[in-house]
Amino acid sequence: MTSIDLSPKEIAQKTISIGKAKAEKNFSTLLILSMFAGIFIGFGGIFSTIVLTEGNEMPFGVGKLLAGIVFSVGLILVVVCGAELFTGNNLIVLSWLKKEISFLKFIRNLTIVYIGNFLGSLFLVGLMFLSKQYLFNNGLVGKKALDIALSKSSLDFWQAVALGVLCNIVVCLAVWASFGAKTFASKVAVIVPIIAMFIAAGFEHCVANMYFLPLGWVIKSFAPNTFWQMIESSAGKYVGINWNSILFGNLLPVTIGNIIGGVVFVGIGYWLVYGKEK
Repeated sequence: MTSIDLSPKEIAQKTISIGKAKAEKNFSTLLILSMFAGIFIGFGGIFSTIVLTEGNEMPFGVGKLLAGIVFSVGLILVVVCGAELFTGNNLIVLSWLKKEISFLKFIRNLTIVYIGNFLGSLFLVGLMFLSKQYLFNNGLVGKKALDIALSKSSLDFWQAVALGVLCNIVVCLAVWASFGAKTFASKVAVIVPIIAMFIAAGFEHCVANMYFLPLGWVIKSFAPNTFWQMIESSAGKYVGINWNSILFGNLLPVTIGNIIGGVVFVGIGYWLVYGKEK
């Protein structure tokens, strides 16, 4: 048995069927499952932050590769546990184009799922701060979380859009490939290398950033003086992490890019190839 058990044409048909089912879920189901997805992707962010924390001396590319491999646990959990992820749900566009659902149902799904992903991410951020995990390794885990957030907050608008486009082309291809896999092992086999590539390449994922950026802000805003003494730094160095930069400097352009990558390049692209076939 190969990792991909369905042909691309069969995957397209399955994607349309799955998209219709997703679009018809009721509000409470969608919200709960989307909150789970925000938490699951955050778990991947936690894992990758640990791998990248100073003290793990590795060449740049090797460290990014390992961070990508462990981050893939987030999408694995989404796929095998049945959660609702905004970026992957961009593929519901095929169901709309096939006239299986209305445009309103398509937009309704993406809107509820986006909000739910954000709520789940914020819930995890709160738990992580209360756990004081950012103090691990003499505060270097928290420092890495701050550095990641600052780096993402510093992207210019069109750079963030472009990185978002590239990201969701890759993520939607990972979801697409997982639809063609019939076993847990084969789903993992197709997800891990694809997701590892997008993380290693530094692409931007709006749901992952719903965790990374607020976590950086919470640490910057509420970490005790002992933390700053541990890392020999101050909150002033991270002034760029604020809600304006989080919402409008990163999440807005990255979300636009993710939609273009997922809806236009992958969703409409595959529709043009397979969608009109009976």
